[in-house]
Amino acid sequence: MAEEDCSSRQIVGKHVYGNLYDCDPNILSDEEFLRQMVVEAARISKCNLYEVRSWKFGGERGGVSVIALITESHIAVHTWIEYSYATVDVYTCGSRSDPEAAFDFIVSQLKPREYTKYFSDRSSRPKRAKVAIKVPQSG
Repeated sequence: MAEEDCSSRQIVGKHVYGNLYDCDPNILSDEEFLRQMVVEAARISKCNLYEVRSWKFGGERGGVSVIALITESHIAVHTWIEYSYATVDVYTCGSRSDPEAAFDFIVSQLKPREYTKYFSDRSSRPKRAKVAIKVPQSG
């Protein structure tokens, strides 16, 4: 079903991403917790999980990266333990998925004191502009 959505003429690409500040370093360093969190985020956002990969790097001052390949695209979380910082990237296609639900769930689990959230329309055709710009014709 998701593959049909993605291959249709008008792809509905939705991208929600952001930065999470002042998170608990113990949570940010827990690779298994982060993996399970991303799996649950995929379920909550109505995405079809294909595969999850994770890497822990740099010891106590390093971080963890978790990437979930979903049929609709991907969910990624990267943490920097020494800065109590994480980035979250949820990109989906198809009208059925809800990347904002995944993002909000991840925020609820990482409990930042502050965070930013951005939205981007990644559709295959631009939406019609509400303001038309008239280009003068020469000649």
